[in-house]
Amino acid sequence: MNGPKVTDLHIQFNVPLPAPALVMHEMPRTESQEHLVVETRQRIESILSGESDRFLVVVGPCSIHDTEAGLEYARKLAALRDELGDTLELVMRVYFEKPRTSIGWKGLIMDPDLDGSDNLAKGLRMARQLLCGVLDLGVPASTEFLDPITPQYIADLISWAAIGARTVESQTHRQMASGLSMPVGLKNATNG
Repeated sequence: MNGPKVTDLHIQFNVPLPAPALVMHEMPRTESQEHLVVETRQRIESILSGESDRFLVVVGPCSIHDTEAGLEYARKLAALRDELGDTLELVMRVYFEKPRTSIGWKGLIMDPDLDGSDNLAKGLRMARQLLCGVLDLGVPASTEFLDPITPQYIADLISWAAIGARTVESQTHRQMASGLSMPVGLKNATNG
């Protein structure tokens, strides 16, 4: 049928994403990574429920754009975890997605080359690879889940998740949060 186009009128290109199972097969979670994630999730739940008197501290850059700098940060945080582990559960903030109300960089997953090319397949792989590296240093990771497909690629490597201020009132994101396997923090809405 050669009539007028009725779908994808505003889409410039369409590239299929690799299946989550493929990316996870390419970069499988190790036993030690899994152990760290499970143990940290349990400790966080214990802190949040009041069973533990330790404090949860999620700390790190606003977003990851340089994976080498992210690993260097994780190395420094690993030393602090050793030093302060009796009183603090330090979890690295490893945010890959940036919600935007206007134009701007949308994060490593969406734009890993920082050039507007929107190479999601590369970004998802880079995110998973970095998370594996962070966990290999003995540092648990947190992230904000923005796109509902992202957890399928990296949730098994995350100890604590966030739903951000711009998405916390979204039914889709609340439903996504209810299905995640780790503790989830919900930010206040942008109006306070």
